[in-house]
Parts: sequence; structure tokens; C-alpha cells
Amino acid sequence: MTRSTAARAARLDQVCASAVDVARDGITEVDSTDIGDHLGAIAEGDRLVTHLFECQLAGYRGWRWAVTVTRVPRSRQVTVCETFLLPGPDAMMAPSWLPWQERLQPGDLGVGDLLPTMPDDDRLVPGYLLSDDPAVEETSWELGLGRPRVMSREGRMETAQRWYDGDHGPTAPIAAAAPRTARCGTCGFYLPLAGAMRQAFGVCGNFFAPDDGRAVSADHGCGAHSETMLEATETPVDELPTIYDDSEVEAIAVSRAPGSVDAAEPAEPYGHG
Repeated sequence: MTRSTAARAARLDQVCASAVDVARDGITEVDSTDIGDHLGAIAEGDRLVTHLFECQLAGYRGWRWAVTVTRVPRSRQVTVCETFLLPGPDAMMAPSWLPWQERLQPGDLGVGDLLPTMPDDDRLVPGYLLSDDPAVEETSWELGLGRPRVMSREGRMETAQRWYDGDHGPTAPIAAAAPRTARCGTCGFYLPLAGAMRQAFGVCGNFFAPDDGRAVSADHGCGAHSETMLEATETPVDELPTIYDDSEVEAIAVSRAPGSVDAAEPAEPYGHG
């Protein structure tokens, strides 16, 4: 069973493939010095071949001149169909176009810049859907203090995962180097967040810690933990031997305490008469 003409692979036409000079002369838009070596020929269809030439234009490194030629059946006269530039495997190309919303990166927003939020942002939901603390939310909404929109469940989960995997989570180098007991959740400077994030995140309030004023995970850590204590090391003191100086005699005056009998009175007999 034979395959159809459309299904079978195109065969390279030898007449068109050998017309290298014709293809080169077909590039009339640039100077001949901007056309490099012939790189090969590709069969595009029956008696339809594209010749590739190296491009020497400044700023087009890795690009190729492509010239498509053809001929009519039973004729050896080759005709140029079109010429164009094609990027090669190592061509220098501009990055793919992205909408400005997708091009923004953390840190791009500067002083005075405005970043509009899309009405259908998946990270936000109407404020009345927030229910971390129903009593507080109901009261604030009645007083007109409710926000128009708050973070959705998906937005909070995305934020929590980003924080946890970032420089303020348990895998950060400073947390890995800290002692196992020096975790933020047990630190006195750890200020837990309110709401659904309370169990996992808080803000560091230690002036000397590198994460001061930043949200950190409860299992993050550093060397500025409030319970980090250095054991006091006692410096041993050599005990000197006791030295007695018996080379001199020191006279000491001893005063007698007054007794019940006056020393001037005659002594009483002891009765041994």
C-alpha cells in the first residue's frame, strides 16, 4: 500500500539544491559581505528547496539567511521565491513577550509607583468573606470598618508557602546553622501574627537579629534567640601554702577584765591553816 504524496517526506530536488549561487544572488537587500558561508539545503516540498547562509550582520549572531527556490517540472531554470532571516540554534534572540502583569518581579515597585490590582485577582475576595474571628469581623463590618477586599484562602496559602520556602523559613542558611533549640516559636522576641497565620508565622522583634521587623516561620531560627545563654567559665585560682614567720617575737599587751574582787584588797584565806 503506497502512501499519499502529502504524507510522504519531501525529496530534495538536486537541481534546486545545486543552485547555491542563484540563491546567494537572490539576497539583494544587503551587501555581499553580510552573507556568509552556505550552511546547507532543506527540502520543503516537490522541487522546493530552502538554502541557508550564515548571516554576518552586526547584532544577528547565530542567525541565517534563508532563500527558497523552485522550478517547474522538466525545467532546469531555478527561480527565487522568497528570502528571509531565520534564527539558528545559538541565535541571540529577545525573550518571549509577557504582559506587564507577569513581567513584574518583587522589588520592582519604587517610590511613587502605582501597581493596580486586577478586579478578578485570585488572591483577593470580598471583605465580608473573611471569618478568622467572626465576632470581630461582624462588629467591624457593622461599624463600616471592613475592608472592601481581603486575601482569599488561595492567596493566604500562596503567601504562607512563599514565606516558608524563602529566606525566613526553616531551610534558610541562618536557620540551619542555629542550634536546634533556637527556634523562633520559642523565642521571647517572637510576635505571633493574628488570624489564620498565627500558628505558623510571627514577626521578629529582636533589634539585633537579622530578621528584625520581618515575618518569620515558627521553626525559623538564629543565634539571637532569647534563651541563648553562655555558660560562665570559672577561672581556677591556685591555692598558695600557708607561711608562718617565726623569726621574730612580737610582744602583745593583754588587759585583764575586771573581776568580782578588787586586786587591792587582801586575799581571803583558803582555810588550810
